[in-house]
Amino acid sequence: MADVFLVMLYENSPGISILVVSLCFVITVAVVLSWFGFGVPVILQSSDDGMSHLQIPERRMVQVKNPFALEINSAGSSVSGGVRLNPNCLENCLLSCYWGCTVQGFQKALRDHEQKFRISTPHQFEEAVLSDFQHSTTFFIEKGNVTEIVCKLPEGSSIKDFGTLPRARYPLVALLSLAEPEDREIYSIVASVSVIHASDDKYKMTSRILYQYLLTAQGNVFDLKQLFMSADNPISALNSELVFQDDEEKKQEENEAEMAVIGTIEEESHGTGRRDCVVCQNASINRVLLPCRHTCLCDNCAERFYQCPMCRTHVSESFALSQNERQYRDMSLDDS
Repeated sequence: MADVFLVMLYENSPGISILVVSLCFVITVAVVLSWFGFGVPVILQSSDDGMSHLQIPERRMVQVKNPFALEINSAGSSVSGGVRLNPNCLENCLLSCYWGCTVQGFQKALRDHEQKFRISTPHQFEEAVLSDFQHSTTFFIEKGNVTEIVCKLPEGSSIKDFGTLPRARYPLVALLSLAEPEDREIYSIVASVSVIHASDDKYKMTSRILYQYLLTAQGNVFDLKQLFMSADNPISALNSELVFQDDEEKKQEENEAEMAVIGTIEEESHGTGRRDCVVCQNASINRVLLPCRHTCLCDNCAERFYQCPMCRTHVSESFALSQNERQYRDMSLDDS
């Protein structure tokens, strides 16, 4: 019966019959391949079916208190007029400013801290860079004091600029360290190093902080990076906590080039300071997406998105800002 139908269909409309036969052939091949475990061809899969089998890996993190915060007043900072810095520390600290520190000496100091030589004081930093800088000044910063500090070159200094690009010296390196020895026993993070560009006649780019590194008592060097959030809820660098990889996972990744994703996270109270997920608008934001570092999703929505809803970057992994939020969600699911 089917043969007669196909013959009649071919005689009347050859084009339609060829299309029907081709479609039947493709479906048959797909069924056979899936039966023998080869999977359905991608052309027959929807994007939702393909993504449903993927699972975004979750990076295990631990929260560590950061006693240091440093910001720069870019508008009023330059080599000739001085660099205006705004430090804010949870304990009494020392702010040491090093003008013209060599790039090689600085990188050597970071490597030495990781390998053998721990840096927690200005004297130790100077030894690590082999005193290869042009001028240094140290300020005492009282706990909680937010007074602006102007770091200037001495009067009559011959330093007017730091040459053309590429430069062999950083214009300014700012080191924040704990002033009291007993405080170094309390905090895991014992120093913060900031590489600062200061505008001069040769390179007029606005003064800014280029890099920030946190040095721990265990010999780790972490690259401090800011999380990107809504403009209505800016991230505060004050009284902040940092999120690091769990020690167990770090040991498994010792052969990788560097550990790295650290973010500054605002401590916010429940209630008025809550930020809602940009997708569901129902739960609070609790996930940081990597590598773009956008912080815009709750735990539930983060499991369903494989592209950042803010910039459309593919999400390779994510981590939670607060484990309390995740534990509460897990308990709610168990109860249901």
